[in-house]
Amino acid sequence: MIKKFVGIYPSYKVQLLVSDKGRLYFLLYPLVLCICSLLVGCASFVFKPPVVETSIIEKGGVPSSVNFELMGRVSAKGGDKGFAGGVRWSHTGTDDNIHLLSPFGQIVAQIKSNKDIVLLTTSEQKIYRAVNVENLTKQVLGWRLPLLGLQYWVRGVNSPRTKSEVDRDTDGRIIGIRQDGWAITYTGYFPSQLIQTERPRVLVLNRSNLKIKLVIDNWETK
Repeated sequence: MIKKFVGIYPSYKVQLLVSDKGRLYFLLYPLVLCICSLLVGCASFVFKPPVVETSIIEKGGVPSSVNFELMGRVSAKGGDKGFAGGVRWSHTGTDDNIHLLSPFGQIVAQIKSNKDIVLLTTSEQKIYRAVNVENLTKQVLGWRLPLLGLQYWVRGVNSPRTKSEVDRDTDGRIIGIRQDGWAITYTGYFPSQLIQTERPRVLVLNRSNLKIKLVIDNWETK
């Protein structure tokens, strides 16, 4: 019976097989095309680390002073104390006025610094005096604020006061600075079309067990 059935309908069986193969090819072709496209896309999306050029810059030169005001957020982690909140910083010549703010906007500490003295006022209106910002902030806040170098690092340049190592990417933009025992990493810049000179937006400072992250939300040059 089976042989007779095949013999009676040979053309039907061939047409059925051809039709099934065509339908199967029609269904699989988009899938194969999609897989190939994904493979090509993955091959072209291979992560390539930036080529870094490191320069050693000796101490020297006249410090270039740029007056600025910035607002942002800062977090400090290390030791037995830390901080997370807002920051307002006004820099003019050798004078600095910094407000550290709680997440709700209250002043946690105010730091005033000039070439002669540093004053730190707490939220309890206690006033501390010193001649060194790092030592004073370590004593009162529990973590060091490297103000002398940071006034340059927030601009994306190294301080000319001491020897430094500067890392640049393939576009010549600074992506890292090592200076005064600090390692500064730049992880974000403001879009270049918004300002004439690229300014860092996110920088991370590391020294021993201390990590300070600064995110700049607004920057103005005086």
